[in-house]
Amino acid sequence: MATEAPKRSRFKRTLITMFKVGLYGSLLGLIALVVAVGIAMSQLPTYQELVRRDNLGQMIRVRAADGSTLVSLGPSFGRWLTSDQIPEIMKKAMVAVEDRRFYYHPGVDPVGIARGIQVSFQKDDKVRGVSTISQQLARNIFLTSDRSYGRKVREGILALALERKFSKEQILELYLNRVYFGGGAYGIDAASRRFFGHSADTLSLAEAAIIAGLVKAPSNYSPTADAEAARSRASVVIELMRKNGEITGSEAFAAEPADVRIVPTPKQNSVRYFTDWVLPQLDTLIEENIEPIEVWTTLDPNMQRLADQVINANTPAGAQGALVALDRDGSIRAMVGGRDYVRSIYNRATQANRQPGSSFKLFVYLSALEFGYKPDSMVEDKPITIGSWSPRNNNRGFAGAVPLRQAFAQSINTVSVRLAQEVGFRTVADMAQRFGVTTKVSTHPSMALGSSEVRLIDMTRAFAAVAAKGVAVVPYGIRRVTTAEGELLYQHESDESRVLVAPHVAAQMTDLMQAAVLTGTGRAAQIGRPVAGKTGTTSSNKDGWFLGFSSGLTTGVWMGRDDNKAIPGLQGGRAPAQAFHDFMSRAVASRPVEQFETQVAPPDWAETEPDEEVWYDSPSNQGQMVDADGNPIAPPPAGEAPLTQTEDPRRPQQEETLEDLVERAIDPERRERPQVPPRPAERAPPPRDRGSAGDPVERRSPTPQP
Repeated sequence: MATEAPKRSRFKRTLITMFKVGLYGSLLGLIALVVAVGIAMSQLPTYQELVRRDNLGQMIRVRAADGSTLVSLGPSFGRWLTSDQIPEIMKKAMVAVEDRRFYYHPGVDPVGIARGIQVSFQKDDKVRGVSTISQQLARNIFLTSDRSYGRKVREGILALALERKFSKEQILELYLNRVYFGGGAYGIDAASRRFFGHSADTLSLAEAAIIAGLVKAPSNYSPTADAEAARSRASVVIELMRKNGEITGSEAFAAEPADVRIVPTPKQNSVRYFTDWVLPQLDTLIEENIEPIEVWTTLDPNMQRLADQVINANTPAGAQGALVALDRDGSIRAMVGGRDYVRSIYNRATQANRQPGSSFKLFVYLSALEFGYKPDSMVEDKPITIGSWSPRNNNRGFAGAVPLRQAFAQSINTVSVRLAQEVGFRTVADMAQRFGVTTKVSTHPSMALGSSEVRLIDMTRAFAAVAAKGVAVVPYGIRRVTTAEGELLYQHESDESRVLVAPHVAAQMTDLMQAAVLTGTGRAAQIGRPVAGKTGTTSSNKDGWFLGFSSGLTTGVWMGRDDNKAIPGLQGGRAPAQAFHDFMSRAVASRPVEQFETQVAPPDWAETEPDEEVWYDSPSNQGQMVDADGNPIAPPPAGEAPLTQTEDPRRPQQEETLEDLVERAIDPERRERPQVPPRPAERAPPPRDRGSAGDPVERRSPTPQP
């Protein structure tokens, strides 16, 4: 018996020691917790600071020309509802599903924590369990969502601090106005407006249950993503509310989530082609900003819907279509980059490089008009061969001498190639780039028929410049950018100072394009008012184009396959021209009818004769002779008459033989402008002499026969 007492004494002392250690450890832990909570409380923002939600990321709201919202990016915030404005049924639903002991715990629920730790040891070592509303608020505002014990400890401390600093009603108010409910909506008011179309202060029981059920998994239960899943989850919430005594059985029975009308997600199909193109431009327009901003664009919602309809209605099966509509100042009124944005985000209006076919002849004829041709000038439609290439016409025939207007209207290939050869293929390429073509333009002879790839938006811009009487048109989509409070951050200013061609050249080009619609390949584009335009069809019917303008609106349409395969029957004068007709006939219906100015008088200098050298006297250089370009040349010997331009052996001859032109067109090193002095645009060209074989013979002027 003597040995048992000491053993019991040692055991007792061990228990007492362990108890004391545990007690002291608990006291120290409690003290540390109190200190930690106190420190956290001192560092917490004020309630007014927490009401602000600008730390959730930048919100960008893109608006159409009429002020309607096209798309909202980033977080969406509704009206901040104070505790007395939040429906009681909303509070009860949220407490029932997220934290039914909310009003009784100090910010941390020991039962929930114990259950979470137990599950974490039994499963995959991940901390599990339902956090309290205070813990969720702490995590949403101050912490990340990583699953670790360290984060759970910090979350608990912050939750305790929040409970010490704010009342339960304030915490619930903060939570309901800041929690994420999916669809970009933060707070119950944003969620209610997003899913039901009205403010949260009028929520019904079924609607409150749907919103409360979203917190667990916003993406899985989002009404816009899966309405049935959202309604099913709401039924669970209603049953929990009944079990907790928050509602009666009859109220639960009367609440029917299946009857709740979910507002459909606004269709962001073709509109997204435009917003995807325009939003990256913000980086160059405004300084980096974290505030919510409003981007006011040029897009006309009615025109956009119409453009989407006509592209889908007219584009051949298996093909894609694109449309761009520019107003006279360059503002984009409609943009469609494909038949279905959801299936393909590739914007064929701004990104696709495609051969333009005969629509590229715009630049050939602009160059010819600037060179001195007129719409009534006679041109030869006859066989032409450059190197080993012999272009042919669609009808396989030749019409002989035809007016320039008819050649353009009927899109005669041989005339286009002959004109490009005469003015210079490099000249045509320069003209295309002058008018806004940003892709590389080849100077191979086939470029006269549209073999170089271009973008629809660039071609539409070029046609718009002709409509603007030769003034450059720069497409833009953003009118202004403001903060949510209305402070102006950016305002677009149009520049109409850059003249691309003389007004009379643009007027003559309009004359040709009007003829193409009235009597030529673009007859399907007639809309009962003046229209000017041009068709384009590539080899094997791989691409179809129609571009034109009327009443200040310029529209370009392209159709083709992404894999560049042929489409039987696709021609610019058919489906693309029909789509243009269907769009423009309604898009300009409310605009005044505008007649084209096709008889603009040329400037006085265009009527003078510049070919001969002239003498002039000046105080510094008496008796100096200059050529037509103003370059000084030596005077003739005494007693001799001044040499004319074509007689001067010191200057290159204007005329080149066909063999020279062919060699220069084929040889890359010789692809440059013909060594011909530029002629004023309105000079009446003298007749061209022809030999017996039809080849050109020596002449005094390179200009064509009028």
